[in-house]
Amino acid sequence: MEEIDNYTNIQRGCYGIKITGKDINGEGCAACLNTDSCNKLNAIDWLDNIPEVASAYTDIVEVRFKNTRKGFYRNINNLDLQVGDFVAVEASPGHDIGVVSIKGPMIKFQLKKAKVDPNSELKKIYRKAKTSDIEKWKQFVAREDQVMLRSRQIAESLRLNMKIGDVEFQGDGTKAIFYYIADERVDFRELIKIMAEEFKIRIEMKQIGARQEAGRIGGIGHCGRELCCTTWITNFVSVSTNSARHQELSLNPQKLAGQCGKLKCCLNYELDAYIDAQKDFPNIRQPLETMDGTAYHQKTDIFKRVMWYSYDQHSSANITVVPIDRVKEIIEMNKAGKKPDTLLINDRNSESEPVSEKETETDFTDGGGTDSITRFDKKKKKKKKKNNNKQQQNKQKPPQNQN
Repeated sequence: MEEIDNYTNIQRGCYGIKITGKDINGEGCAACLNTDSCNKLNAIDWLDNIPEVASAYTDIVEVRFKNTRKGFYRNINNLDLQVGDFVAVEASPGHDIGVVSIKGPMIKFQLKKAKVDPNSELKKIYRKAKTSDIEKWKQFVAREDQVMLRSRQIAESLRLNMKIGDVEFQGDGTKAIFYYIADERVDFRELIKIMAEEFKIRIEMKQIGARQEAGRIGGIGHCGRELCCTTWITNFVSVSTNSARHQELSLNPQKLAGQCGKLKCCLNYELDAYIDAQKDFPNIRQPLETMDGTAYHQKTDIFKRVMWYSYDQHSSANITVVPIDRVKEIIEMNKAGKKPDTLLINDRNSESEPVSEKETETDFTDGGGTDSITRFDKKKKKKKKKNNNKQQQNKQKPPQNQN
């Protein structure tokens, strides 16, 4: 059987196993079971090995399948299950193979997070997966790429405006889920008929969005790290251009869009901090009236609490850095019908001294503020000019008479 490395598993949704011929016992890879690096649905059982904590749902177990799918099942046969065990669970139709991800007291919190009623009818766990079950399952997993590519060809021949991004086989191979994206409603009845005849399986079509597709395929973001939607994001919150406006970012679609073509999810990460910092900021659309002229807002540094103003509305030349408190003061004076002499106040002579933008920038310093960033650079040695003085003296001397 062909070996599928960890990178491939990460890109298309890791099952938590090494798909190799040697791994016939279904042992999980350390990266999947011990960390959350390649499994974004992984949850840390922080109540494990605490005997004082009692669990109210001892018969419920969380089972993980591919990278974006997991569910809760009842352990009706009271099997001695541990995290990382491969189990055969009830499916419709047949059975599926999954990995036990959470058990014990932590189930209470997982049920609450997923909004699942523990008293509802949950599917059952049949048994621990046998070696024959895992071997058969691996054969179907190895077919996923081939089936996905072939299904794309069939969809293209039918001229369907859709893209099949991933395929997930059921553990017994009787059913497969085809994940696709489409901008419009697609009539794929003929597609299902052709694929069912060619692959000899039951077909289930599941539409996903562009963000979900990027999470399943994976990739590297602009920050140089693996995509957040691949590693840990499970619920996608809507992102709007207001998030960029609050953070004073340039509204450039190429810079604000992620791999999925939508606005980056990370635009919401620091949004609350920016909104809290801007609560007492004045209105940037309101100009400041002074005796020198009308000053217009150019840009804002939110965390330094300063604003840049210029007397030319359409140019940022000769801009002046004004603290927030001073801006509020000028606005109150304008409301009262008064105009200050200048934007800034000097403590000595009450005259304005414009502060350039460069003066607000700080040089690099360490914790003590003493080391320079170029302290390890090798200094170039100056070449000594040898006998230059003697040569100049010889040129100045008049030629001597040989007589």
